[in-house]
Amino acid sequence: MENPSSDGTAPRRTLRRKASRKNYDENAMDELIEEHLGGSLKKKFRTKQQLEKETETEALIALSVGFPIDELLEEEIQAGVVRELGGKEQNDYIVVRNHIVARWRSNVRLWLLKDQIRETVSSDCEHLISAAYDFLSVNGYINFGVSPLFAPYIPEDGTEGSIIVVGAGLAGLAAARQLVSFGFKVLVLEARSRPGGRVYTHKMGGKDRFAAVELGGSVITGLHANPLGVLARQLSIPLHKVRDNCPLYNTDGGVVDKVADSNVEFGFNKLLDKVTEVREMMDGAASKISLGEVLETLRVLYGVAKAPEERKLFDWHLANLEYANAGCLSNLSAAYWDQDDPYEMGGDHCFLAGGNWRLINALAEGLPILYGKKVDSIKYGDGGVEVVSGGQIFQADMILCTVPLGVLKKRCIRFEPELPRRKQAAIERLGFGLLNKVAMLFPSVFWGDDLDTFGCLSDSSIDRGEFFLFYAYHTVSGGPALVALVAGEAAQRFECTEPSALLHRVLKKLKGIYGPKGVVVPDPIQTICTRWGSDPLSYGSYSHVRVGSSGLDYDILGESVSNRLFFAGEATTRQHPATMHGAYLSGLREAARILQVANVFNSNTKKPVQRYSGVNMDVLEDLFKRPDIAAGKLSFVFNSVTEDLKLIGLGRVCFDDPANHLQLYTIVSWEQAQKLQELGESKMEYLINGLGLKLMGANSVLDVGGSLISSIANARKGRSRTRVVTKQ
Repeated sequence: MENPSSDGTAPRRTLRRKASRKNYDENAMDELIEEHLGGSLKKKFRTKQQLEKETETEALIALSVGFPIDELLEEEIQAGVVRELGGKEQNDYIVVRNHIVARWRSNVRLWLLKDQIRETVSSDCEHLISAAYDFLSVNGYINFGVSPLFAPYIPEDGTEGSIIVVGAGLAGLAAARQLVSFGFKVLVLEARSRPGGRVYTHKMGGKDRFAAVELGGSVITGLHANPLGVLARQLSIPLHKVRDNCPLYNTDGGVVDKVADSNVEFGFNKLLDKVTEVREMMDGAASKISLGEVLETLRVLYGVAKAPEERKLFDWHLANLEYANAGCLSNLSAAYWDQDDPYEMGGDHCFLAGGNWRLINALAEGLPILYGKKVDSIKYGDGGVEVVSGGQIFQADMILCTVPLGVLKKRCIRFEPELPRRKQAAIERLGFGLLNKVAMLFPSVFWGDDLDTFGCLSDSSIDRGEFFLFYAYHTVSGGPALVALVAGEAAQRFECTEPSALLHRVLKKLKGIYGPKGVVVPDPIQTICTRWGSDPLSYGSYSHVRVGSSGLDYDILGESVSNRLFFAGEATTRQHPATMHGAYLSGLREAARILQVANVFNSNTKKPVQRYSGVNMDVLEDLFKRPDIAAGKLSFVFNSVTEDLKLIGLGRVCFDDPANHLQLYTIVSWEQAQKLQELGESKMEYLINGLGLKLMGANSVLDVGGSLISSIANARKGRSRTRVVTKQ
């Protein structure tokens, strides 16, 4: 193993956040936007040089939100935002899209209207304005959140359909608000007596001394492109950077030597790099072994942390890793434990002044939420959905289930029919771990005003996760509050330990740290111990990739079933699992999917809309010359080949009638197409009776599915042909 570089270069993977010491001003992120948009936005009348500068600035703003500089998102391609990929139209679209994103980001408290974009973009780009604006609105890139100024633009009466949302956590609340803005009738069923789910701010103390502490999700992890930062701006809530000063203390109260700390941290990070190399050499075999097993083998092999004091430091970093993943290292997949790293939100980690309840309450305000409604069963089919809670029955067109993965693992909800085996298997494979806390309110800030976090080493490896890290909330909570974190195996033992014993142990640690300094650690005014593992409405804290699982299982968990049953939550997003913003984004994602499906449903019942320009019988025939799936008389085409089960596509049935070459069409999902492909002689019966799909002639499908046909045709122009999946 190499030694740390002498030039002071920081290791590539740091698990203790490094940030400057000052309160985070969300408007500081907007300096670029303010400079760019502070003056006139009359893009039509800019000089060439001004337009070039604006376009470059807007591209940087869009990049910070998650859009590529000069490409389309896969979702944009699927939506058919341009008629031809890779040409001038695509370049113009990207410029317009970036302009709209930057325009809304300049003031996220105001609803951005399409007419406002028309004022600043040439009328020659009208079709691009509509395509970009509609895509950004539907998919939650603009006009989302909790701004009170949005009210005039929210439909009063839902006309798009009825949706039941199970769970009033971040995912459920995000989806419900978005669906209401789309014009749906929404009802939220929440088993708890409060909104928020695993985000729970508790007010400790009394009228003379109180503090708001986070017993669940606490830190906003990375502000770049983070929707929770947008919500905070809309509510004018200050954010506090988690400062970089995180001292580590030995059990005798002494501060860990900085050189020793740096050396061990460097060795720890190098071992994680070696894990990456090893799993690449092992290929698929790495999915069957744990990260803990590989790390320990490498530690011994390279002689890292051999001395007792070094081993204590090394154990602290292991505990921090278990905290980040809410799981024991012996359970984490060596192959995929960090599969979400490429999508990590950049920027600072922050506390929300006053507590996360301020976001939760704003999201819940005005929504029809019924509390104390624990769902017993969900029945779904062609006629809609039916939910049973206690003695009550609720019915709707579609349902969004946002319950934690732990609840799904325990099979607390009965699904009729049962969930697909593919989804059940993913639920079983994914890990759902545990993080517990001891929250304490003290008479004074005895630990010092300059600390947001500090750590404490343990004498034994088995106890490494017990009170290994403390969060100081005095800067944001309103009072002198400390929260001690318990991770890994210690979090599991924590569940069955008496609170009095836990309090005794945590105070012993604090006194061990501050007693030698002559600082008296007072008895806390109030103490709360969490029990997330035994909470029957969560059965754990958050998800991780367990041995035998992979990031694909997050995608499978997020797949809809029969276009009636949808899923959201942190365990349904491969890119942002185990985060508050991941839960929120999954809610926006599902709201967009539900709208897409509802539009397809409505198109089959409403009068035909005007046919899309350029979509005719020749285009339709050309698509089915190269189907994505072929199964006997049936063939299917989609606008992507990612095999996403949620994709909506087109199916065709050819009837071998010598007198009349009859071809009928239907709108179908990839999942439905796969089911039909797997069947034998009963394909047609299952298509009509089992799936309830409606067959239509060519003229009808051109009328009701014109936009879908157009998007498939456009997508095919931009990708090379892949193999056709066939089955007789």
